[in-house]
Amino acid sequence: MEITHAKPFEIRVDDWVLADLDARLASTRLPPEQGPPGWDAGSSPAYLQGLLDHWLYHYDWRAEEAALNRFKQFRATVRGAEIHFIHERARNHAGGKPPLPLILTHGFPDSFTRFLKIIPMLTDPAAYGGQANDAFDVVVPSLPWCAFSHEHRHASGLFGVNDIWHALMTEVLGYERFGAHGGDWGSTITEHIARSHANSVVGIHLTDVPFWHSLKTPDDLRSVEREYVDSVQQFQMKEGAYAMVQGQKPQTLSDALNDSPIGLAAWLTEKFQRWSDCDGDLDAVFTKNEMLTNAMVYWVTGSIGGAFLPYYDVLRAGPPRWIAEAVKQKIGSDQVPAGFAMFPKDLSHPPREWAERFFNVQRWTEFEKGGHFAAMEQPEALAADIREFFRPLRSAQ
Repeated sequence: MEITHAKPFEIRVDDWVLADLDARLASTRLPPEQGPPGWDAGSSPAYLQGLLDHWLYHYDWRAEEAALNRFKQFRATVRGAEIHFIHERARNHAGGKPPLPLILTHGFPDSFTRFLKIIPMLTDPAAYGGQANDAFDVVVPSLPWCAFSHEHRHASGLFGVNDIWHALMTEVLGYERFGAHGGDWGSTITEHIARSHANSVVGIHLTDVPFWHSLKTPDDLRSVEREYVDSVQQFQMKEGAYAMVQGQKPQTLSDALNDSPIGLAAWLTEKFQRWSDCDGDLDAVFTKNEMLTNAMVYWVTGSIGGAFLPYYDVLRAGPPRWIAEAVKQKIGSDQVPAGFAMFPKDLSHPPREWAERFFNVQRWTEFEKGGHFAAMEQPEALAADIREFFRPLRSAQ
């Protein structure tokens, strides 16, 4: 088993990469406006033109790069994967015990940048109106195929990320027990950590019930659960084409987006518009700099194809894999306390009864505002919910 000590890492994109990007942006050929206006048919032509203009004339990657580098970043080789991660330790912590370690896992179409707003709220809650003894040591890794991480496929795939994260926390960083939070693919990976490494996890906090539970439904569904399962099927029919393409033909899509920066940005930002609580106006919730920095993380690393691989893993998983996952669920999931922060404009709206089939639900919070990207849309609310959920669990550390 290959484990290396964490080595400090700084993002430093070569000048030639940025020069090549500028040349591609300057020669962008946007399609004629021949479809419906707005976002109904996909990316808004007007928004995309504005995003391109901002990218060309106002966006400053070097300034964004410097802002990212204010976070302490590292890389370590863990179970065959080169993992990039932020590791920010608690500040102004009070209390007799050390701060609780907490690993945050992102999904798609975001990146580790999903959590930039809440990291200081978790490491120094007293500076944001919270209690000093609620401080965390925060670890934010990039998924093994995304951004500045790298994994030789198929060293483990989606179903092995939990083992990498466990080794990162316990063997590389030396934390005996820790908490975990995630959304999107991050919720699946966080659930897998609870299943396979229950003795190391004091609790898990999620913003959704992993969607794959709805792929096979039990016979004794309550009416609210049936409504939820039906809504998932409706979403798949109306909005799920992206997942089928990314899962069935990821290489073809990757080839196209890896060669076109505005194409990459269009594919990513359309999901932010659809899945956030923005009432159709993306600029009302996310700045263009936020959208472009997320896209840049994929562009400068050429890793958009890696972001598609979890979809490929799920769609290609056979009966032995799902049987193994079911066994792990029975063994581990219901041992670990779970908290859920549910935001109204997320992709789906499961009832608590559905979550209780798979998790030891100890906290269930429904918010009035927010969508799929809660850490970016409603950072104060999410950070407060994370702090409150883990407060009674710190003694288990």
